Amino acid sequence: MNDLVALSRAMQEAVAAALDVAPSPTTVFLRGEHGTGKRRFARFIHENSKTAQRSFVEINPTTFTVAQAEQALQTAGTVLFDEIGALSIESQAHLLRLLEAPHAARIIATTSDAPDELVRTGKLRSDLFYRLDVYPLRVPSLRERHDDVARLAQVLLVKAAARLGRPAPTLSTQAVAALEHGDLPGNVRELENVLERALIRSRTATIEVQALALAPPRMEPGLFPEGLPLDLGALERLAIAEALRRVNGNRTHAARLLGIGLRTLRQKLNGPGTRATTSDPEPEAEAAQVLS
Repeated sequence: MNDLVALSRAMQEAVAAALDVAPSPTTVFLRGEHGTGKRRFARFIHENSKTAQRSFVEINPTTFTVAQAEQALQTAGTVLFDEIGALSIESQAHLLRLLEAPHAARIIATTSDAPDELVRTGKLRSDLFYRLDVYPLRVPSLRERHDDVARLAQVLLVKAAARLGRPAPTLSTQAVAALEHGDLPGNVRELENVLERALIRSRTATIEVQALALAPPRMEPGLFPEGLPLDLGALERLAIAEALRRVNGNRTHAARLLGIGLRTLRQKLNGPGTRATTSDPEPEAEAAQVLS
């Protein structure tokens, strides 16, 4: 799966857990927010299993039938029961009986809700939950995958371009920074949609930040005062301090967010005629230095 990008620690740990379980027939229960790519993970596990040559069957809760599930369990290599909590209680009882009988397929189930909450509220049978929760695996949200965003966005952009019959453009530095630090509650699914819309709007070989049409970020209390000064030097210092705050003091990411080079940012932080140091100060000290 060439779109399973794992440069971030959170994603690397999830992929390692998936590779650990893939060769065995163990039942896997994937959990994670909507749009994180749980079905992609299920396919990844199947493709790295000993039954990868057999079919991968997805069963949606809205189209579930006993006959469909029974046939898939006997013939497929992997059967994915997507959003198990959305399955009716009656269908859950039928499924439990099928799973307790001998079957050939490996079982993977997914949920976007906390399983214990589904059990507590009666939306998921506790006996079915314990039958499925053999190997729980959490798929991280996009918020936890900061280091994946640039590569993932380019991979998804290439796929979107292929679907639309268009040559794949690249993303500008500012566009990448906006995606890395933007508010995408829909996770990977929303990122895909944003990129496809940007591809449709853009007619150039590089997609600029304006084409992304991202919603303004939800501002949290930070270093910006209520009334901004009109002095350009002061505004620049405030912008640098705010950028550093948003990226927890990482100069490389702050430079990308500001649309300037890392060397330029270091010169602005250290003052004219000062050589840049190789070590970064702590975020709080960095911000204090900029504002002083």
